[in-house]
Amino acid sequence: MSELFQKSMRTLELPRVLSILAEQAVSDEAKRRALALTPETEPEEVLRLLDQTDAARELIGLRGSPSFSGVKPVAEALDRADRGGGLNTTELLTIAGLLTAARRTREYFSDGAGEKTAVDHLFLSLHGNRFLEERIKSVILDEDTISDNASPELNDIRRKMRAAQAKSRQVLQRIISSPAYSKVLQESIITQRDGRFVVPVKAEQKGALPGLVHDVSSTGATLFVEPMGVVQANNEYIELEAKEKKEIERILAELSADAANHREDIQGDYDALVRLDLIFARGQLSYKLDGVRPAVRRDGAVVLRKARHPLLDRAKAVPIDIEIGDSFDTLVITGPNTGGKTVSLKTLGLLTLMAQCGLHVPAASGSQISVYERVLADVGDEQSIEQSLSTFSAHMTGIVQILKETDRRTLVLFDELGAGTDPVEGAALAVAIIQRVRRSGAKLAATTHYAELKTFAMTTAGVENASCEFDVESLRPTYRLLIGIPGKSNAFAISKRLGLPDEVVEEAKAQMAGDSVRFEDVLTQLEQKRQALEKKQAETDRLYQQREEDARKAREFRTQMEKARDNARSRGEADARRILRDAKSAADQTMNELAELRRQQARADAAQNLNEAQSAIRRGLNEAEEKLRSREFEPELIPKPSRPIQKGDQVEIPGVKTPAEVVSVGKDGSLQLQAGRMKMTVKAHEVRLIEAAERKKSAPARSNPDRQLLRPAATSELDIRGMESIEAESVVETFLSAAVMGRLETVTIIHGKGTGVLRKAVHELLRRNKAVKSFRLGVYGEGESGVTVVTMK
Repeated sequence: MSELFQKSMRTLELPRVLSILAEQAVSDEAKRRALALTPETEPEEVLRLLDQTDAARELIGLRGSPSFSGVKPVAEALDRADRGGGLNTTELLTIAGLLTAARRTREYFSDGAGEKTAVDHLFLSLHGNRFLEERIKSVILDEDTISDNASPELNDIRRKMRAAQAKSRQVLQRIISSPAYSKVLQESIITQRDGRFVVPVKAEQKGALPGLVHDVSSTGATLFVEPMGVVQANNEYIELEAKEKKEIERILAELSADAANHREDIQGDYDALVRLDLIFARGQLSYKLDGVRPAVRRDGAVVLRKARHPLLDRAKAVPIDIEIGDSFDTLVITGPNTGGKTVSLKTLGLLTLMAQCGLHVPAASGSQISVYERVLADVGDEQSIEQSLSTFSAHMTGIVQILKETDRRTLVLFDELGAGTDPVEGAALAVAIIQRVRRSGAKLAATTHYAELKTFAMTTAGVENASCEFDVESLRPTYRLLIGIPGKSNAFAISKRLGLPDEVVEEAKAQMAGDSVRFEDVLTQLEQKRQALEKKQAETDRLYQQREEDARKAREFRTQMEKARDNARSRGEADARRILRDAKSAADQTMNELAELRRQQARADAAQNLNEAQSAIRRGLNEAEEKLRSREFEPELIPKPSRPIQKGDQVEIPGVKTPAEVVSVGKDGSLQLQAGRMKMTVKAHEVRLIEAAERKKSAPARSNPDRQLLRPAATSELDIRGMESIEAESVVETFLSAAVMGRLETVTIIHGKGTGVLRKAVHELLRRNKAVKSFRLGVYGEGESGVTVVTMK
């Protein structure tokens, strides 16, 4: 990369963008690499970098960024460990932190594994080492502390050290607590000197406490004496300290050797994490700048839509559309000072450099860039007092250097081309320089004030005018870039707005050449027509958008109508299928009924009588229910019992002919009755006592050994269709009791398909009945789900 290209990057402020990128990185090495980024000059490499930035931005949006907080350089420490050197606690903790970062980053990738991305290979290259990571962290609690459990030997040494220390403190505690030494001691405290426990003794009393003097206070009034009674314990403690230090060195050397054994994997993890850190920094910057990925072209063209300079405040920056290389290779930008010409020029160059560094650019989707070998810029005032160069000379020096390096893969940017000298000569030089750059095949954008360059752009194929719009009414630039329209200096209009007398302005106009005045008038007329066309275009756009909105609403309405039609058709088809299904069901039911009629004709008269009796019972129950609802029946008179009802008596509830036995008599006179499996509680006046004579009369009938002859005839089928659930339960109970008495093995209950309520009630009753062994729905030919086949015990 040439020195001129590097200078142009600084001129276009790429380093400032890279410093913002570095702020997004976490590790120091990733920050350094961010600041050192240079534009790639091969399209394939630019595409690879942009793919990585795309992947990072997408992952950040889905799961956030991985944590790179533990990524610190370890190469130097690993090299020393590989040569047999021992690492200190700080270096080993750094290695453990790196291994933790590698493990967590790999888990981040594994937890959200989905479609393949351009950074997968970096995640997959991470090794980690959970065993070494946890070993280091369990041994080294912090930079100054080694765990007691680092080894059994260290644990034993420290236990003995604590014992020796406690022994020394006990002896010293007795000394400072003894009244005999109160006058000898300067203070009743225990302290340390050179790692040995001592007490402060008054200088004049040094012979009163035999021991070793380890230190003297600055005034000489206090001696720090180690009493003879603790010398042995302190000696033992010092020896143990030496053993502790030796054991710690052995442990650290062992950990260092483990790290050296995995040197390549650890260093590889560091390099991969730094690269990922930088890639995710690019993704973060994309979010910060609201950037997009530009398409990469190979024909030298650049098209930027709604581009913003990344160093300007997003809330205030005016987006511009700027392009070069498609229908023209040279863009001449004119307009008043402070109108945004230089910013437009820098935006074109800077966004091109950013894209070549693999960064997303702050522009709208649809933006495109080409990859150049060089982006050369001469922008700003390069006047140098030291070098005795004027503004013109400084600019011309830069232009000379640029012309030497320009070729077809170069983007050239000139600011105020030809300025700083005689206008006529400067304009001629500017045209000649533009022609020279165009012959080299480079793409060129230049700003100027010269009217001659406006005419040159209007009359030369491949050269296009552009201007930065200026609002004369408010005397402020709009910063909009208008391609295809030459700019006006607006000097006369601005002067008049600022209060310059009209006669002075007219006199100035009179000094101008006739062609120049006519040219300015033409530009004025063009500007007026442009503004009128823009208003019409805005109105056209509004009407177009309104038409599009109306068309969208019409499409939505049509879609809704089609959905409604489809739904109606689907409902109609569903209804037809339901009707066919019901017709088939009715036909099956009719066929079943006919079969049932044929079977009923073949049955015995007893079965027919049972069905008639069941129908009579149902009618009686219905009539009783109707009477109960209408409350039209009169309560039956209950005869008063000849004696109080007792436990064991038989009673009869009016309206129910089945006798019940009194199970118990409550304190309040209530009776607990049992009739078969049913129990109930009633008042004494609500039942009739069956007298002894009555019971004796009926006893022979119940004890008749020939009672089997009185068993009612049992039938194997029961039809309960049309009944209510409560009514059906009573009928089914009676039917099952008859089946048990008739010793039937299998019976069939016909309940119909319907809503399934009656079938559910029957099944619940069958589950509770102890006489039922099993039951199932019918199969084809039996009535399917309209019947239940019951197997009796």
